[in-house]
Formats: sequence, structure tokens, C-alpha cells
Amino acid sequence: MSTPPEPTWRCSSCGFTLKAATPPEICPMCRNKCEFVDVSCYIPGCGGPEGADPRLK
Repeated sequence: MSTPPEPTWRCSSCGFTLKAATPPEICPMCRNKCEFVDVSCYIPGCGGPEGADPRLK
């Protein structure tokens, strides 16, 4: 049994993306307290970079 991949999160302020089980409270890029949106690609073959679904902005 394999473990599921970590979700990909995108900062709603600067667009920084990272893979983590949970999003950080402070964005490591813009250093602000931002909302992080789950932009993980859950459909096989969606073709997004770094596991992000390109349809989600």
C-alpha cells in the first residue's frame, strides 16, 4: 500500500507553491500571513507542474 502524495498548496497573495501535508501559516516567499489554496492535481494525467492542477489559479 503506497502513501498518497502530499497536496500542492498555492499562496493566494504571491502565487508561491509548495508540497506539504498542511499549508504554513506564514508564506515562506512573501512572508505574509496568507490563505493557501489546495491546487493539487487529483486527476491522473492533468499535466500540471509540481503536482499543481493548471486549471486552478
